[in-house]
Amino acid sequence: MLNRGWTNASGLFCSRTSKAPWSSPFSMMPDKSMTIIERWKEELEGSGILVVIGGHDSPSPRGVGYSKNQAVAQSSGSYLCFLDSDDAMMPQRVRLQHEAAVRHPTSIIGCQVRREPPSSTERYTRWLNQLASDQLLIQVFTSNGPTVIMPTWFCSRAWFSHVGPFDEGGRGVPEDLLFFYEHLRKGGGVVRVDQSLLLYRYHPGAATHSVLETTIWTHRVRFLEERALPHWATFTIWNAGRQGRRLYRSLTAESRRKVVAFCDVDQNKIKKGFYCYEESQERPKPRVPVLHFRAARPPFVICVKLDLTGGAFEDNLRSLHLQEGRDFLHFS
Repeated sequence: MLNRGWTNASGLFCSRTSKAPWSSPFSMMPDKSMTIIERWKEELEGSGILVVIGGHDSPSPRGVGYSKNQAVAQSSGSYLCFLDSDDAMMPQRVRLQHEAAVRHPTSIIGCQVRREPPSSTERYTRWLNQLASDQLLIQVFTSNGPTVIMPTWFCSRAWFSHVGPFDEGGRGVPEDLLFFYEHLRKGGGVVRVDQSLLLYRYHPGAATHSVLETTIWTHRVRFLEERALPHWATFTIWNAGRQGRRLYRSLTAESRRKVVAFCDVDQNKIKKGFYCYEESQERPKPRVPVLHFRAARPPFVICVKLDLTGGAFEDNLRSLHLQEGRDFLHFS
């Protein structure tokens, strides 16, 4: 990953733009990036563009978190604007996000995105672009990850330093998710500029695909237990199928004891009457009732994927006249 940055008169540090300093930390670059940059260094600096080249002596790559931290350390602006090297941003992005960051100094500022190719992740892209402003802080437990994606992040350097650097654990570490969680722990806000300011490219070889789903799942469950479940004396898991049962089994014993029921619309699951946690060491083994969703009581942790049932699930949820965040949270 290349981290390219500049600082202009207003003190902005941005990734991958032109006519300003270019900051690129490199480790092992099999694509000969170092050679290419060094070839251009003299010409760029002759045009008044400062080029900063960094790296390390490790025999193996240090990972995405290390690269991002190096780019931040090599920059000098008062604001940080992140962009992955395979994406492209619109000319007005820095101006609009800087204006928002000035108004919200302890927030991560994101934006809407345009996906390339357009059909690659349609449901995910709709979710990113259509979340209401209050949902940016509520739907933080889902499998989609941060409610504003990392390549759109813009924030003050002071706030970044307060939250802390990215995790440098290397390949397989969800450094953006971990930073986002720490940002929320410290009371940070999330704001989205409702304009499409990023061309967000999808390709199978992206670094994000190196993170195991089980790793992300574990972080998500622990964050749910830390931030949400302490506010509820009991709760119901909406989905008596595989995902709901997986969540139940992943909870600590203390959290499992708060689960009073599963709920569903599938009559076959409901007719069974209960779910027995066979792997439990408790005696007797827990037997959790399985109810129709209209017979269950909130609050709910919902393990049903959105935008997959032609609106049927969403209609069922709306029919209960519940308040998101207070009466239910989306997990899947």
